[in-house]
Amino acid sequence: MYDLLVIGGGINGVGVARDAAGRGYKVLLVEKEDLASHTSSASTKLIHGGLRYLEHYDFALVRKALGEREILLRAAPHIIWPLRFILPVVEGMRPAWLLRLGLFLYDHLGKRELLPGTDTLRLRHVREGAPLHHDLVTGFAYSDCWVDDARLVALNAVDFVARGGELRSRTACTGLQRRDGHWQAELGDGTSVEARKIINAGGPFVDRIIAQYRAHDEAAHVRLVKGSHIIVPRLHDGDWAYMFQQEDGRIIFAIPYEEAFTLIGTTEVSVGTPEEGTAISEAETAYLVAAANRYFLHDITADDVVWSYAGVRPLYEDHAKDASAVTRDFVLALDVGEGGSDAPILSIFGGKITTYRELAETVLERVEDALGAQGAPWTARAHLPGGDFAVGDIAVERRKLEAAYPKLGKAYLHRLFRCYGSKTNILLGDIAMFSELGRDFGGGLTEAEVRYLVAQEFARAPDDILWRRTKCGLHMRGEERAAFADWFAVEYPDIPTSSGVD
Repeated sequence: MYDLLVIGGGINGVGVARDAAGRGYKVLLVEKEDLASHTSSASTKLIHGGLRYLEHYDFALVRKALGEREILLRAAPHIIWPLRFILPVVEGMRPAWLLRLGLFLYDHLGKRELLPGTDTLRLRHVREGAPLHHDLVTGFAYSDCWVDDARLVALNAVDFVARGGELRSRTACTGLQRRDGHWQAELGDGTSVEARKIINAGGPFVDRIIAQYRAHDEAAHVRLVKGSHIIVPRLHDGDWAYMFQQEDGRIIFAIPYEEAFTLIGTTEVSVGTPEEGTAISEAETAYLVAAANRYFLHDITADDVVWSYAGVRPLYEDHAKDASAVTRDFVLALDVGEGGSDAPILSIFGGKITTYRELAETVLERVEDALGAQGAPWTARAHLPGGDFAVGDIAVERRKLEAAYPKLGKAYLHRLFRCYGSKTNILLGDIAMFSELGRDFGGGLTEAEVRYLVAQEFARAPDDILWRRTKCGLHMRGEERAAFADWFAVEYPDIPTSSGVD
């Protein structure tokens, strides 16, 4: 019997599972698709406090997120790194004094040791203003962090299994039943398992998991809000990002992405089901294109979009009229059954990728109440796989890698390091020449990397690799992606979907 069954392989599910396994609990994590298949790979790729949440007086959430920002930066400096954001002042929108006040609070609400504070910019006299329309005169530069969101999920899962957890991807939970003070769960692979407690981290599907054991509960506990993004050829040469105000009161980010591109997002559209939020609409594309053109000198059109993605935020239903005003903080709901002493299930609503670690610690406090204390909080001081070096040592670590593999090329090694950090040496082993990496699929993806991802990071299908474990799919032609899928089907016809430590 497992101490804990975690349902859902997004960032909250893997975060809880990792924390619990590290404390000594026996944990099974099940995910009906790939890790980070939905919301957790469809974010704006930011570890941030949420500057705009200050407008809704959500100071507690901002403070909490700002505190987590530097904890996560230290834990995974290979996939999380500092980024400066340029926020132009626009006549008729939020005035400069209000923006400066908000940024002052942003700089001081949370502990900030690694990131620089806010600066005021005269946009016509600095490089950051060159790509922008000339009517934008003043702006502010502030700090947050960028994250490879899907890799953050994968690395938490890798660490979870390394600490004794068991992971079954592409394995849905199809039925839940309380029995003799514990849970019996039916799984999509035809097996059933028993667990003392369940964590429902289903994200957009959290209500459907509740319906498995409470069939007549038709209440909507989550508010589903679709956020969509577009990716276009690079709109500016600098290594900074932009935050743009919109006339409807929202904000849009324009972020350097994968060297050659700019990521623009996001939208906020209420949807009725998770399935409605899987693709961007023409209206959303038009909105994001117009948002970029309001600020950038170089106009874009929908024809410039090389890729897009959409995901559904499973926000807690607090009945706010405006989707932008719905809280981004997490809410935990404990169900102990009609008698008050049956097997407990804890459902997670809402939450931000930035606060997933703190959410996991809060969940573990509830787990201790039901299962008894076992181990102390530990994740605030732990590195994620590949991130065991100081934030300021990235250049030093890259030079070591270049010295160890001088014939593989700096650009290729730089990409690998940004994915795998100190684990890059394990991926490459004693490879000396590029030809020894095996088949070159295009876009920088080689056979050696694919085999590493299958063996070490639970990749089970072509899209797991092209779009989540790496972003090589963005750099490949359609025929290259198709050829890779054909090769994968031949090489891995019966790939296993579970991993763990007995």
